[in-house]
Amino acid sequence: METKQSIPLLTPYKMGPFNLAHRIVLAPLTRSRSYGNIPQPHAKLYYTQRTTPGGLLISESCVVSDTSLGYPDIPGLWTKEQVEAWKPIVDAVHSKGGIFFCQIWHGGRVFHQDLPNGEVPVSSSDKPLMSKNMFGGQFKPPRRLRTDEIPAIVNDFRVAARNAMEAGFDGVEVHGAHGYLIDQFLKDKVNDRSDEYGGSLENRCRFALEVTEAVANEIGSDRVGIRLSPFADYMECGDSDPEALGLYLAQAMNKLGILYCHMVEPRMKTLEGIFECTESLTPMRKAFKGTFIVAGGYSREDGNKAVAEGRTDLVGYGRTFLANPDLPRRFELNAALNKYDRSTFYTSNPVVGYTDYPFLETKDTAA
Repeated sequence: METKQSIPLLTPYKMGPFNLAHRIVLAPLTRSRSYGNIPQPHAKLYYTQRTTPGGLLISESCVVSDTSLGYPDIPGLWTKEQVEAWKPIVDAVHSKGGIFFCQIWHGGRVFHQDLPNGEVPVSSSDKPLMSKNMFGGQFKPPRRLRTDEIPAIVNDFRVAARNAMEAGFDGVEVHGAHGYLIDQFLKDKVNDRSDEYGGSLENRCRFALEVTEAVANEIGSDRVGIRLSPFADYMECGDSDPEALGLYLAQAMNKLGILYCHMVEPRMKTLEGIFECTESLTPMRKAFKGTFIVAGGYSREDGNKAVAEGRTDLVGYGRTFLANPDLPRRFELNAALNKYDRSTFYTSNPVVGYTDYPFLETKDTAA
């Protein structure tokens, strides 16, 4: 019979100043229920449902300015009102013993709505997204950021990090993945610049490192993580040499002394239609000296295997954790999992597809 001690995902782990009771992480998930870009009271129940004592949660992405919104009804961290709205949510997570990091981001050219004052989305280049936006229309072509504009955006990230700490979060995760602004600088499929932010690997990584350094200087490097997806081609943002990109970034982040690196696993589809983990992140795992987190469709079995084999310290679960708010307990009991409903991921309903996924026992639903 399995015990907690015999299940790798349920063993304790010390992440810098934080003592984690298990290695299952709530990955950041955009939920589009922060009306007017202000976190709502219903988020308190959503996050506390998924909180366990000593468990690490990473919030949905919070945008760093009103010109970086990306998606409708996503929370921000550039106003006092937003900071105040986050406070009771963070406090509730802490009251249940959770450790809560806030992900901060800038959408760049991935912009599904109109910008204030008729402004144009910005990116590393003026290359437009050819895919349809979430409303079925075309993305607006972006404007290439001027070199002298970049420090202001770096500062937006710094201020957002400071605001996150004022809201009570334990730390900040910089969103450098999935085709958003930082990734648009990292990847050579998008970045065609000829200044100090383009061309060579060092130059393309400069913006990501400047943002991370500014955040670390503001709140302390032991409170900072970064999420990266070197292998992904999400939002038409791929790279010709993802292995070199990921390894360079892992080594460069060591110099900043940040707490963790959160890498998205490339997935391999088998003939049976099953996704399997690859070993592609192993060089980055070996290079990075802090806590290493992997994410990308992990099951209980391959999450346990990854931890047991030393391929990661922690495992992020997104859609699985969304549909199973008591995921650590289900993994402990090897219980059946609820299936997620993709159609309710981004609706504005404050209950359906948000806080109505069932627990194993009714008593566990108490927040």
